[in-house]
Amino acid sequence: MSDSPAARIGEDYAAGQVLFHEGERGDVMYVVQSGAVRISKRVGGQDKLLAVLGPGEFFGEMAILNGKPRTATATAAVPTRCLVIEPQTLEDMVVKNSEIALRLIKKLAKRLDSADTLVEGLLHHDPKARVLMGLSRHAETFGEPLPLDPQHELTGDQPVFVNVAIDEIATEVAVEPRIAREMMTRIRRLGIAHEQQGGIVVTDVSRLRDFVEFLEVPMSNDASQPTATEGG
Repeated sequence: MSDSPAARIGEDYAAGQVLFHEGERGDVMYVVQSGAVRISKRVGGQDKLLAVLGPGEFFGEMAILNGKPRTATATAAVPTRCLVIEPQTLEDMVVKNSEIALRLIKKLAKRLDSADTLVEGLLHHDPKARVLMGLSRHAETFGEPLPLDPQHELTGDQPVFVNVAIDEIATEVAVEPRIAREMMTRIRRLGIAHEQQGGIVVTDVSRLRDFVEFLEVPMSNDASQPTATEGG
């Protein structure tokens, strides 16, 4: 989205600075150039984290595409620089560059899938599964690729960094922080993910997805049923 010189109108934001509030009218959209932006929505008197967007991600486009008020609040998570794009500039970019138009469509479709996943997770009866589904959603939709670890070279698993804390995921999926931390410990022992300053590194997104599916399988007292083997 930042390929066009016309889009390169940058502004700097301090950590904690709000770029726009939910319910405001919007007349520009943004592309993150550096730093990170948290997108949150007020639900039931609480702020629910929807996404943490890093460099190359865009946001705020819906308000200028449909003319409706902002549907969420955007806050700089760390010192951040964003490209500010006005409606006419966006229209010119889309009309003149089919690649940009296609990237916009794909990104919007991916976000729709992410929203569906969030709703599905919130409806899940098992709080442990909700935590893992929340982490998986962030990893697959907003994860920043990291250099491939030598031990994963044969499998091709791509580790990603998720710029969100486990307690924030707990709030997002309506789970007690204690349960979320227990699940974080569990998947760390399994080598699926671990906490890192500023967020979480998911070393194996496919195994995380498989673990979510494992928790969703109805368990019985039948000895033939599979059991977890991580020792805790």
